[in-house]
Amino acid sequence: MAFQSRNLSVIAYANGFTLWQYGSGADALAAITASGYFNEAAPMLRVADLIVIADSAGSAGIRRVATNAGGTVTVAATA
Repeated sequence: MAFQSRNLSVIAYANGFTLWQYGSGADALAAITASGYFNEAAPMLRVADLIVIADSAGSAGIRRVATNAGGTVTVAATA
């Protein structure tokens, strides 16, 4: 499946930083964290924003927006 904007929600926003939650009933964590998955949300996502992700298998993870340039969003594991 593909990114579903209705599944992306703001948990908290302050001082130019946003904490997001994304839940997918159809995609695995590997697909969700692949480069370009969040491209549709590029106008809303900023570098260093965090996304709490829950996938279709019940796995979860936290990723940060590593890059957002030219409409291409890349997420990376947090340190």
